[in-house]
This record gives sequence, C-alpha cells and structure tokens, in this order.
Amino acid sequence: MAFQPWEYRTDSGFTGDRSDLTGYSIAAVDGDIGHVDEATYESGASYLVVDTGPWIFGHMVMLPAGVVERIDTAEKKLYVDRTKEQIKNSPNYDELADNAEYRERLGSYYSDMYPPRM
Repeated sequence: MAFQPWEYRTDSGFTGDRSDLTGYSIAAVDGDIGHVDEATYESGASYLVVDTGPWIFGHMVMLPAGVVERIDTAEKKLYVDRTKEQIKNSPNYDELADNAEYRERLGSYYSDMYPPRM
C-alpha cells in the first residue's frame, strides 16, 4: 500500500475524531521530540503540530498523520517512524505560510523517504 501522508494508519490505534491527541508526547525512533500542540483529524488532511520544547528551542514542526506508527493512549504517547534528524530537517513550519504549498512540500518530503530510512 502506498504511503498516505495525511491519513492516520489503520493499524496505528487512531480511533477517529473521538481521540484528542493534544498534549500527547511524541517519540521518534531515536528519542522523544516534544508534545502535540495541535492535532487535526480531517480525512485526507490530518496532521500534528509539535512543540519541540528544549530539543529545538522555540521551534514547532508539523508532522503528517501518516508518520504516526502507534498511539499509546495509556502513556499518552505517539510513536513516529522517523528519526529526530529527519524531523529536524523537514520543511520549516510557518503557520502564516500558504497552507497548500507548504503541505505539498511537507507531504513530498515524508513520502520521498517511505519506507522510512533509519
């Protein structure tokens, strides 16, 4: 199956819009990167805005929902199948940028590395 960057994976544990992922911590394959500041759940347009806190001080990143490998509701933690470096090198998040153009660049960035190279 082709990678769908803007859809939560069917085997990730995502239960639809009944889930509020805001505040969940995010774990990359090589360590924690921050917590979910904002999450969207629209079909074909879902993403997470992550506050990276001290990891990249004062920086926010957007992660397409498709990189979420697993959701642990007991731990309130999302596991993504990318490294810290891959996330750090993603196109810069700018909430004021043209959304369609940015999402296209971001979706391409993560799709080009599918399956994830770790």
